Amino acid sequence: MGLDVWWDAALGGVVGLLIGSFLNVVIYRLPKMMEQQWAADLAQLEAEKQGRELPAGTPEPFNLMTPRSRCPSCGHMVQWYENIPVLSYLFLRGRCSACKVRISPRYPLVEIATGALFFFCIYRWGATPAGLAWCGFSAALVALAFIDWDTTLLPDDITLPLLWAGLIAAAMQWIEVPLYASVMGAVGGYLSLWLVYWGFKLATGKEGMGYGDFKLFAALGAWFGWQALVPIILMSSVIGAIVGIAMKIFSRLREGGYIPFGPFLVGAGLTAMVFGPNAILGTVLNLFGL
Repeated sequence: MGLDVWWDAALGGVVGLLIGSFLNVVIYRLPKMMEQQWAADLAQLEAEKQGRELPAGTPEPFNLMTPRSRCPSCGHMVQWYENIPVLSYLFLRGRCSACKVRISPRYPLVEIATGALFFFCIYRWGATPAGLAWCGFSAALVALAFIDWDTTLLPDDITLPLLWAGLIAAAMQWIEVPLYASVMGAVGGYLSLWLVYWGFKLATGKEGMGYGDFKLFAALGAWFGWQALVPIILMSSVIGAIVGIAMKIFSRLREGGYIPFGPFLVGAGLTAMVFGPNAILGTVLNLFGL
């Protein structure tokens, strides 16, 4: 393996660290942006029902760029040198420079995970359209996993572009999945969980998962093809069962005992990217002695 490959992969890892820093913003702000939009739509609907107009005025902008990041405890505005991926966290010893409140270690972990995934993608596929496509795939999955874990939401703003990106990557032959298999994977991924959802709801009267899970599984089908759907759903179910049992043993289940399924689909998707769907199926079968 030439030195150029390692250099490109290292550069990709550094870019991944920077993207990971931005993903922390996405993970925190995107759900809040969605909640604000829902509240605004509801207020508009109520005003129309009552035949009145909403008060004039422009709300303070809140998006992925504005306002600048602040400490949630004291409001200290984060300076650029306090926002260097991983290094700033270590330099600040995991605490706000102003009020000394502890900063969650999840921030550098997201950065490190994204950097490692970018390093892998560029190392395996090179600085090519394929390598860049899988970097984008990895970044989207990291964001979705943490957003779903925090809020049980899988935003259309990420799942739908991820789905279309998989179809486009297949059409452009950036990934080793024929376009037909990609399209069938998207259709099969969505319909399979849609059928499970309605079967469970008709049998129990409860909703076992959200529509975001259908879209995420459809996106994974687009990236890996219809043949990968069974291995991915089996692996995600195994991961979910292991995590669920562990959380129950340590009394960490949330109120109602629910666990979002999205992070486990993400785990299976990233495993498929690294090892391949067939390796996933073999691992699952080995776990059950088959």
